[in-house]
Amino acid sequence: MAQDSSVYLGPRLRRIRRDLGLTQANMAADLDISPSYVALLERNQRPLTADLLLRLARTYRLDIASLGGEDGAGQATRLATILKDPMFTDIDPAPMDVTDVSTNYPAIAGALIRLYTAYREEQLALADQSAERENGGEGDALDPIAESRRFLAARRNCFPALDDAAEKLAESIAEAGGMSPYLKAKHGLRVRRLPGEVMAGASRRLNHHGREVLLDDSLDTASQRFQLALQIAYLELRREMEALLREGSFATENGRSLTHRALASYAAAAILMPYAAFARAAEARRYDVEALARQFGASFEQTAHRLTTLQKPGQERVPFFFIRVDQAGNVSKRLDGAGFPFARHGGGCPLWTLHQVFRTPRQIVTQWLELPDGQRFFSIARTVTAGGGGYGAPRAERAIALGCAADHAGRLIYTQGPAGVSPDSATPIGVACRLCHRPDCTARSAPPIGRQVLPDDHRRASAPFGFST
Repeated sequence: MAQDSSVYLGPRLRRIRRDLGLTQANMAADLDISPSYVALLERNQRPLTADLLLRLARTYRLDIASLGGEDGAGQATRLATILKDPMFTDIDPAPMDVTDVSTNYPAIAGALIRLYTAYREEQLALADQSAERENGGEGDALDPIAESRRFLAARRNCFPALDDAAEKLAESIAEAGGMSPYLKAKHGLRVRRLPGEVMAGASRRLNHHGREVLLDDSLDTASQRFQLALQIAYLELRREMEALLREGSFATENGRSLTHRALASYAAAAILMPYAAFARAAEARRYDVEALARQFGASFEQTAHRLTTLQKPGQERVPFFFIRVDQAGNVSKRLDGAGFPFARHGGGCPLWTLHQVFRTPRQIVTQWLELPDGQRFFSIARTVTAGGGGYGAPRAERAIALGCAADHAGRLIYTQGPAGVSPDSATPIGVACRLCHRPDCTARSAPPIGRQVLPDDHRRASAPFGFST
């Protein structure tokens, strides 16, 4: 190619190098150039020639289009579109200015785009919430979390194609003697465990240059196994995951990214807990989460999550719902395969033991639940811990609940004996205070939609609000 096809891509080259975990000397050795030349390229004091661009793509298995894609013309177009917003009417950037910023300072251009996108999403969310208050319409059309949850819920969080592929992978991994030997034999990658300060905030990192998978050595055994399975899923099940993503309709890139992450985690769990073997064990152990976790070398949360996926046609097991919350009631994971009416907005019912198990860490608490329409469910709840691994290391305590409809509860070990109690002693709960019309609930935080609140000039009820009949 002619010399005039050379381009200046310094900041982008530096970002690629850092993403790959390379030093300038590492990259120089890989590309057969001097470290000082890499430094000149990154400072835009030398152009990146077509030959070097091809060498870069070949060495690190990069898509050439991606080297100049979003950070190039695409990013410049997006930035130019953003600058047409009415709030920027007093700024008249020249086309060359926009191109120069996008090409020479892609990180700054990306930051501006991300900031503006966050601003727009917030504005749209506020508009959606306003519309929802006015007419009860859908308020989360552009919410990426809601998009991802809808994708999973529509498929009951069950992906047979991933299960089948993961099952074959699990067999190959077992034949190789484990995930570390498999990664070495199949991909030429060795596994190393390094201190957290060396990992710089990462739990797992694929080091292309060193042909290594690096793990934070403070991770417990179950987390390390999951991270290795996750890396294998990204390396070998990308085609299956992309095929599933193409089936979805995503209004936001974040919604697609979150769903991609969810599918990768699903695949990792399927590698650790292959469908057929796990389903048989679940029935044999009567869905004892702790016993299953020990049998498959997984954590309590990973195992509970995996139980929600056992709906493969012809091999269905108990349909479960799953939810994870923090102490403030924020929902960070929610999966429904049992028809449980989760609150889509606002907090859940405080009478559910899910919100009370923080008082009894790591102890399983069982509960029968009854909704206002008479539906009954059985749930177990327990706290789980993320992080930690050393003195002073940050950790997060969350609560998870796993449940099923009353019709299936008899198959669970937790309904046996005194701890299981009786469905007749079910706790009356609501989906959320604004949607619950139980009049005498002392735990109520807000009046239900559509009910007239009685004044308390002459009489104050024991419940927070009194309602007209």
